[in-house]
Amino acid sequence: MSATLQRDLAARVDGEVRFDAGSRAAYAHDASNYRQPPIGVVVPRNVDAAVAAVEVCREHDVPVLSRGGGTSLAGQCCNEGVVIDWSKYCDRLVSVDPERRRAVVEPGACLDDLNGELAEHDLMVGPRPSTHDACTIGGMIGNNSCGASAQAYGKMADSVARLEVLTYDGVRTWVGPTPPEEYERILAGGGRRAEIYRRLHELVEANLARIRTGYPEIPRRVSGYNLDALLPENGFDLARALVGTESTLVTVLHAEITLFPVPPFQSLVVLGYDDVAAAGDAVPAVARHEPIALEGVDRTLIDMARAERVVGEEALRDIPEGSGWLMARFAGDTREQADERADRLLRDVHRSEHDPRVAYLDDPEAELRLWKVREAGLGATAYPPGGRDTHEGWEDAAVPPDRLGDYLRDFRSLLEEFGYGSCSLYGHFGQGCVHTRIPFDLDDPEGVETYRRFAERAARLVTSYGGSLSGEHGDGQSRAELLTVMFGEEIVGLFGRCKEIFDPRDRMNPGKVAAPAEFRAPSGSPGVLRLDENIGRRGYHPDEPRTHFHYSDDHGRFTHAAGRCVGIGKCRASSGGVMCPSYRVTHEERHTTRGRSRLLLEMMRGMQEGGEDAVVKDGWRSKDVHEALDLCLACKGCKSDCPVNVDMATYKAEFLSHHYRHRVRPRSHYSMGWLPVWARLAALAPGAVNALAHAPVLDRAVKAAGGIDRRRTLPRFARQRLTTWFRERDGERGEREERADAPAVVLWPDTFTDNFHPSAGQAAVRVLEAAGFRVEMPPPGLCCGLTWISTGQLGVAARALRRTARALAPRLRAGTPVIVLEPSCAGVFRADAAELLPDDPDVRLLAKRTHSLAELLLDRAPQAIAAPPPGTGREAIAQPHCHQHAVWGFDADREVLRLAGVRAEVLDVGCCGLAGNFGFERGHYEVSTGAAELGLWPRVRDAAPDTAVLADGFSCRTQIADGTGVRALHLAELLAEAQGLA
Repeated sequence: MSATLQRDLAARVDGEVRFDAGSRAAYAHDASNYRQPPIGVVVPRNVDAAVAAVEVCREHDVPVLSRGGGTSLAGQCCNEGVVIDWSKYCDRLVSVDPERRRAVVEPGACLDDLNGELAEHDLMVGPRPSTHDACTIGGMIGNNSCGASAQAYGKMADSVARLEVLTYDGVRTWVGPTPPEEYERILAGGGRRAEIYRRLHELVEANLARIRTGYPEIPRRVSGYNLDALLPENGFDLARALVGTESTLVTVLHAEITLFPVPPFQSLVVLGYDDVAAAGDAVPAVARHEPIALEGVDRTLIDMARAERVVGEEALRDIPEGSGWLMARFAGDTREQADERADRLLRDVHRSEHDPRVAYLDDPEAELRLWKVREAGLGATAYPPGGRDTHEGWEDAAVPPDRLGDYLRDFRSLLEEFGYGSCSLYGHFGQGCVHTRIPFDLDDPEGVETYRRFAERAARLVTSYGGSLSGEHGDGQSRAELLTVMFGEEIVGLFGRCKEIFDPRDRMNPGKVAAPAEFRAPSGSPGVLRLDENIGRRGYHPDEPRTHFHYSDDHGRFTHAAGRCVGIGKCRASSGGVMCPSYRVTHEERHTTRGRSRLLLEMMRGMQEGGEDAVVKDGWRSKDVHEALDLCLACKGCKSDCPVNVDMATYKAEFLSHHYRHRVRPRSHYSMGWLPVWARLAALAPGAVNALAHAPVLDRAVKAAGGIDRRRTLPRFARQRLTTWFRERDGERGEREERADAPAVVLWPDTFTDNFHPSAGQAAVRVLEAAGFRVEMPPPGLCCGLTWISTGQLGVAARALRRTARALAPRLRAGTPVIVLEPSCAGVFRADAAELLPDDPDVRLLAKRTHSLAELLLDRAPQAIAAPPPGTGREAIAQPHCHQHAVWGFDADREVLRLAGVRAEVLDVGCCGLAGNFGFERGHYEVSTGAAELGLWPRVRDAAPDTAVLADGFSCRTQIADGTGVRALHLAELLAEAQGLA
């Protein structure tokens, strides 16, 4: 059937139809514990194409699932059907009416991107989940999303004015509030649409009392269907009733949503309490002051955020003493108004019985840093240092806010009873919603049974408080079977009847919310939940392969690293940070860090005994995994930007080493992978090599032989290498004798600086000597192994690193700093080398001794960073290298530039796109230049002619020159110029 279905979809749907193993693996998971590989994936180019896809699926009687950002935590975004991914093409802001504060939007629109478009009208979408940079409007409607801003703006159901929807059997219509006259008009029109309205009306009329009394009256009730929206007093609002139904009733085609003014000014108050339950007790008193957000965090989250370096230490320094905190955000039309609201809170809380310690932030940057601690909750708590991995499964229950403190105490006792007491408690405390990740053992049946028993007890506890099983993340597969505990059999029976009205054949995302398999135990008892075969960790016990890297953050196990991604989807963000450049160009799920992780996970599942159910079955030789990893730039952005620090660059290198074992490699692996060797040979006659490589006809032959894209300009070898210049400097011996007592530093002559950009190294020598250091260089022929690592030639890389560590060992043991000018090479020394050679003490010492130029100057010679006279400093824009961003950051460079009087704008526009060998390789040109056009090239082109462009990475400088004609400088060159040393 799949072949026929695929053929018909391809013939009739204007879009991309994928039934290949790679696509099915990428969509087999969402952000939950569950795994359900789909039949296939359809990426429609427009809304009508999605309608056609549902029609074809109906003819073949196969299930359909609408998917947005795929960040669902309850398993509602994976299923054994046809997945419709709206996010690549159907993401338009169709119209906006600023006067009425309304917008019509396609379901694939990313929330942050949409808010970016609405910003010109000073409007925004009200709900803002922590996944705001990845989630889509359609997904938010499916989940009835909330976020911290729901304190002021409510849930998504409160923002939806109308929806255009499609039923599985083909009814396409706009729905919203239904006045009596409109209802009668619909009935008079007859047909399937009239039948749906009539049967829903009858369902509600026959059960008015049950519906009116069967829902908890709390601000964060997301569980179940919103049948209360169909009550007469609520205007029989079918749009609001469909919000939160998780693609189980209809497919949403368009949404008309209510918008809100963007608060011009905000302030943040942080209140510290003795524990998180005491913070919960204080919520009603704080909420009376009407903050636009009121969040709670506990000591465990703060400690994990610090240990995991989820945010910088500066983000945590403003937190007052305590072990539980409330973060209250206020808004105003003026700074004074926002501050006054915060001041009123402070005056009030000091008179209350819950007298807290206080921090008051009115610096927007400090507020943003601290707020990110709360938003990073899921990532910070997923892999506690030294603790067990944590999971969702009971992560967002909500209770009445005025009972929150007592609930937190009882919930903590329940966690401790089951041996789960180490987990963090945090969340949207102003609305009684508590988030957590719990160390469930999902690897074997007994552990899953324990998890199920805990979930049932937890459901009974939250229900006893008049709460909701889900306060934000929905029911999906995690909580659907427990809905009878919360609502009782009769209300849940109404959910089933509602499902039957819209979807009598159970083809819309089956098994979720209203109709989970094996739904109920014998009448009157909720029973023990079934052992769900969809839990993704169950049955995942592959033998650990022999690997080159150590994977110290994953207990030394590549199998754990392959499953490290928890599906948050931050790699789908279109701006900010570095990851994931190939996704930003292609908008393909398989080209996200998450998508690649899913393929690696399926690959490892397929390699284990009994892995017949895996989607990827051909192990390290997998073409699907290779295709997904091929467009990974190995920028390492995910190592820092991913909330759980997935390091796809390392995984790619590992995969390539196995994929090409005993096989012929691509030409680029021999040309650029062995660049250090070819560069040493070229140094014998650089002029002749340049002439041959750039001759009108020969250059094409050279590129073809090396697997290099013909549109790329080959870098020119320098006429004199840095190492040669350093050795032959006039008066070198005398200078060294004069500086014999000066502190020594080793300047590392990396392949790129030594052979292509020696002026950066020469400038560094002058700057270091002017700062009072004695500069040394190691013997020639050493290498960090970067190019071999990036091409997966890890055995060669390890040998190169061992040789380097041995050669530098005397200096390293003497405490001599090693200054590395090329960030990617410094990244190897500081991160990759110890993972590749974990048992080599000299390699570990090399990681400690390696510094950037900025770090050394700032730490040991800040007085030598001479600032020019006032008013004469230089303007600059700086492009941080991706590996520097990922491994040690740009803070030292930022401070050195400030001390040097350089007014630098540090760009946050993502990867340059060249990324070492990636951008040169044939087949990568469009992605490479596409990444540059997303931010870097336009920003450089728009810079004033006298603005310096700073880029320490050779790849960044090369990409800038190729796309703009601008010669970018290394920090060493800029400092030498500023100090008159050039």
